Amino acid sequence: MKTEFDVIIVGLGPVGATLAALLDLCDVSVLVLEREADVYPLPRAVHFDDEVMRVFQTIGIADQTEDVTVVNKGMRFIDTDGQILLDWPRPQEIGPNGWYPSYRFNQPILERLLRSKLDTCSYVDVRLNSEVTDVVSGESNVRCSYRDRITGAQRTACAAYVVGCDGANSIVREKMAVGWEDLGFEERWLVVDVLLNVEKPELGEFTIQHCDPARPSTFAHGPGMRRRWEFTLFEEEDSEVAVGDEFALQLLSKWLKPGEAEIERRAVYTFGSKLAHDWRQGRMLVAGDAAHLMPPFMGQGMCTGIRDASNLAWKLAAVIKGETEEQLLNTYSSERRPHAQTYIETAIKLGQLMNSYSRDAASGGKMESLVVRLGPGLGDMNDPHRGRLFPQPRLDDGRLMDDVVGYQSVTVSLSGDGDLDANDHPELKLILNERSLTSVTIRPDRYTQAAS
Repeated sequence: MKTEFDVIIVGLGPVGATLAALLDLCDVSVLVLEREADVYPLPRAVHFDDEVMRVFQTIGIADQTEDVTVVNKGMRFIDTDGQILLDWPRPQEIGPNGWYPSYRFNQPILERLLRSKLDTCSYVDVRLNSEVTDVVSGESNVRCSYRDRITGAQRTACAAYVVGCDGANSIVREKMAVGWEDLGFEERWLVVDVLLNVEKPELGEFTIQHCDPARPSTFAHGPGMRRRWEFTLFEEEDSEVAVGDEFALQLLSKWLKPGEAEIERRAVYTFGSKLAHDWRQGRMLVAGDAAHLMPPFMGQGMCTGIRDASNLAWKLAAVIKGETEEQLLNTYSSERRPHAQTYIETAIKLGQLMNSYSRDAASGGKMESLVVRLGPGLGDMNDPHRGRLFPQPRLDDGRLMDDVVGYQSVTVSLSGDGDLDANDHPELKLILNERSLTSVTIRPDRYTQAAS
């Protein structure tokens, strides 16, 4: 059994699997250690955006993913009279990234698509039932000790770097000893996923945030007959009671009659708002929930983790291949941490709106999706284009730009001396002209490196 790799990834959720698939594109050898034997069978995350779909396009699963999703209509915050406090409509046409701006999905289905993709990857070794028990970082490598949960055998593997994609209780983050910054939001909520037995068009297709002083709650429309409700729990309410049939059915009775749906899952979550103080310590790094926790009110938890993977993969590959100095890895935390913090702080504000019950804060207002710039990292931050996601147009042959470029940096210019001559591609030329640019260099994660 092979024991030496370029990168070890701890955790095979969507973030870990995406990171592994991206590294495979760079011919980087990867070991993925996953504690569980199979995909967790019940829904968890339910939303991702067009930037995430663009990453899925890069690793080759976007078309399959689109087949099992539903385009999200948007979100509305309403008061007890049904009046809209804040409206966040999501466009129903293809956006600048080449995909619909917002999707609803079922996480177990997505995870199976990701794992099927990894089965085709030449440089990825996935080991299930493998519980990491220790991580030790040395001068030249990092060693992971893990236990085979079937045989009980203790094993070790070494790599140049280890990335913890192993959730809020990450052993990798624990070994990094970086600790959390708490941004101050913490609430218990009951999450109830149901499968409708009958059509219920009156529930609507929008996500509805009920700003109800009696009990704030959320409704989300999923693919097919899947629907989700989330209910805030009060301090005196016991979590074990809350996941019982009687409690959940009573809450759902406002929308569902007996027999109209089957409860698929009930779980109590403590929605938190935390950031790891640093996302890298030497040869150890963290991504996804191991690096940040956010309230769910924007649907950006998994999205933020996928962005982590997209940012980190090409940097790890460049360092491992000797194409650049390892200091490049310091830009992972400096770029991604402020970016994630912006999403967390916005989600907190939306959560506070649900609890304020006041029409003064956002009566009838409209919200637009965040377009967030990366934190300081590579290049001159005085360049207003640097660190911003570059659009993905269709080129002259009808293909999306990323499919033509591949997973690498590219320079687009109007002078003909770049990798792509924008004069040959009308949509691309229009983007440069609208920005008064003659040249732009785009990183493998599709963010702008430099522009002039």
